[in-house]
Amino acid sequence: MGIFLYKTESGLVASRDGSFGFWSGDWDSLFRLADVREELKSFASDHNEAAQVACQDSLLPPIGLQEVWASGVTYYSSRLARMEESKSAGGSDFYAAVYNADRPELFFKSTPERVRGHGQSVRIREDSSWDVPEPELSLALGSDGVIFGYTIGNDMSSRSIEGENPLYLPQAKSYNGSAGLGPCLCLLDTPIPAESKIRLSIERGGASAFDGETQLSEMKRKPEELAAYLFREMDFPNGCYLMTGTGIVPGTDFTLKSGDRITISIDQLGSLIQTVE
Repeated sequence: MGIFLYKTESGLVASRDGSFGFWSGDWDSLFRLADVREELKSFASDHNEAAQVACQDSLLPPIGLQEVWASGVTYYSSRLARMEESKSAGGSDFYAAVYNADRPELFFKSTPERVRGHGQSVRIREDSSWDVPEPELSLALGSDGVIFGYTIGNDMSSRSIEGENPLYLPQAKSYNGSAGLGPCLCLLDTPIPAESKIRLSIERGGASAFDGETQLSEMKRKPEELAAYLFREMDFPNGCYLMTGTGIVPGTDFTLKSGDRITISIDQLGSLIQTVE
């Protein structure tokens, strides 16, 4: 499977083959290494009960100094949703064009301090009337631009603001509590398979309010392609995260409400569970 790295209030925890142990390494140095696995060879896999408890009770977002960026319109279903919501503003052609273009849509999503982790709450904007989570495979990119790990991303979005005018995208996407990452950073033994499934479920008042599923093979662009475009003309000395777009879009009759419980699951990576403030 691989190695799973957790940030906790008690320190960094590494897990391999079901065993948990505290790791004395530096989080940000991982994103600057040419060979992360070589660095982690020294990790002792003897099980430490306290380390496992820390992952359950005091988990933090798996991020240090990394910026979070995101990709848009990488799935056909997302193309259709963006076109529909922006039709009245005359912006639907933009989304159709970027889906077919060579250059992908990339945008800045979040600074580290605005990111929320597993078990923490995310937010919807007070000035928005239509809001959704966007479940996304998120790439851990080293300072050299190479994908060395993965995590689960929640790209919280205001569809009402983005639909009003595509130029409002930064406000629709970037605000306090708009980015979720977790539960950990996953260093898989091989690249994540294209047939891996992504699932989204939303509970409201103990009942299901939405369920959806897609798989990575539905992405129009390869993760490596998105990473290559992001690193054109930009350096990331501490590496970064890149969300790769969503293929699950709730219908026009759905909007998030305070108290909703969001669960995003990706094969091999686990589940990211968050509640809406």
